[in-house]
Amino acid sequence: MRRRGDSFRRAGRRKISNVVWWVLSAIVLFLFFLILSKAGHIEPRPSIPKRRYRNDKFLEGMNMTEEMLSPTSVARQVNDQIALAKAFVVIAKESKNLQFAWDLSAQIRNSQLLLSTAATRRTPLTVLESEPTIRDMAVLLYQAQQLHYDSATMIMRLKASIQSLEEQMSSVTEKSSKYGQIAAEEVPKSLYCLGVRLATEWFQNLDLQTSLKERNRADSKLTDNSLYHFCVFSDNIIATSVVVNSTALNSKAPEKVVFHLVTNEINYAAMKAWFAMNMDNLRGVTVEVQKFEDFSWLNASYVPVLKQLQDSDTQSYYFSGHNDDGRTPIKFRNPKYLSMLNHLRFYIPEVFPALKKVVFLDDDVVVQKDLSGLFSIDLNKNVNGAVETCMETFHRYHKYLNYSHPLIRSHFDPDACGWAFGMNVFDLVEWRKRNVTGIYHYWQEKNVDRTLWKLGTLPPGLLTFYGLTEALEASWHILGLGYTNVDARVIEKGAVLHFNGNLKPWLKIGIEKYKPLWERYVDYSHPFMQQCNFH
Repeated sequence: MRRRGDSFRRAGRRKISNVVWWVLSAIVLFLFFLILSKAGHIEPRPSIPKRRYRNDKFLEGMNMTEEMLSPTSVARQVNDQIALAKAFVVIAKESKNLQFAWDLSAQIRNSQLLLSTAATRRTPLTVLESEPTIRDMAVLLYQAQQLHYDSATMIMRLKASIQSLEEQMSSVTEKSSKYGQIAAEEVPKSLYCLGVRLATEWFQNLDLQTSLKERNRADSKLTDNSLYHFCVFSDNIIATSVVVNSTALNSKAPEKVVFHLVTNEINYAAMKAWFAMNMDNLRGVTVEVQKFEDFSWLNASYVPVLKQLQDSDTQSYYFSGHNDDGRTPIKFRNPKYLSMLNHLRFYIPEVFPALKKVVFLDDDVVVQKDLSGLFSIDLNKNVNGAVETCMETFHRYHKYLNYSHPLIRSHFDPDACGWAFGMNVFDLVEWRKRNVTGIYHYWQEKNVDRTLWKLGTLPPGLLTFYGLTEALEASWHILGLGYTNVDARVIEKGAVLHFNGNLKPWLKIGIEKYKPLWERYVDYSHPFMQQCNFH
């Protein structure tokens, strides 16, 4: 077979290679245009959500602008300068640098005017317009620092001012407490007048004396244990009258109520005259009046308080207060805490030897419910029925007694619940069986140097009736009307309202909103009350 020439074969190969080259070029061009077209249609990237700060929810409810929130806000800088300048004005005035204080005040007004103008036109402050004001204020603030009106000096001055004010407040509080105590211990003129008029009437009116003696002599109710016996120890005629009147008016069976009143020699005649004259208004309530000077067993050999009264140190402590350089508050040196009328509550079985159960009432209480239910309460072999006061930590044992003393620390739980004197149910049978008066004598003898407790009859009561007290329902006895605010709903439900504290309702310093609770049981129409200007 004849072969083709070389020239013929090279031309064929060249033709094929050209075709391949054109095809590849076309593919490349196609890919290039394809890429360009896709690049022109790239989808936009999703926007990054705005970060939400934890205070955004709080800021939404406030009228705050973006300028105020901006860290580069000119208005904020001006406001900060104004706040600092105001503090420096105070210090400049205290330092008697009145000219500098005036310069600061003038510049403060300029800065405030700048802010006011921007707020009026509703556009943010610019650096250009605020620069002169900021610069002038900065110069004054720098001068203040050179005058040692820096923050450290401000703090020291404020501390000194606070200390001075605290000292003044302490002095005023001490004086207020002292004068308040004196006011609480005063005998109002009207009450003194009433006592004098009643005593005069008693000694001049023989018929009054005779009628009372005959009534008491023939009255078997005084020792009848089936009746409701109450006792009050007081030298305040009107206060005692309110206790008796309020009990009588709110009693479901007043004819079964017997009141045993004990007073002192000075007020004995006046107290008898008052109840003899007003017996018809008591709805059948029986009233007996005694004076503690008639109790033969009440002598210094038996009663620690009377024995302590004969001690010269005790007399100096309570009646002069010179033996401790005035460190003891005046309320702890009140001689009333040595009064036998205050301590007779620990001798009730001796005062009323024929009685088995009695309800003790302070003379600063008002009765607004029937109290007969107290006599049917089971005390579970305890001696004292009382309302506990440990709802607050203040009324626990450690607040009344000296727990640094080993005798107190070893016998009594410091967190034991306190209770209130003023409305107490006493089982006199258990009292005598357990010799509770002897327990009281023991602790009084141990406290002759006043190291176990200082104030009143409640601390020795807490010791004497420790483990012998039955808790009563709280509504029987509502406390606090003589020194604090008491919930009106609590008062409404209360059986006995106690004006414990210095603000007694018969004094001018009494709490006005509580006085009507007491005054509703005062007979202001009585001739002697009007003559003595009771109102």
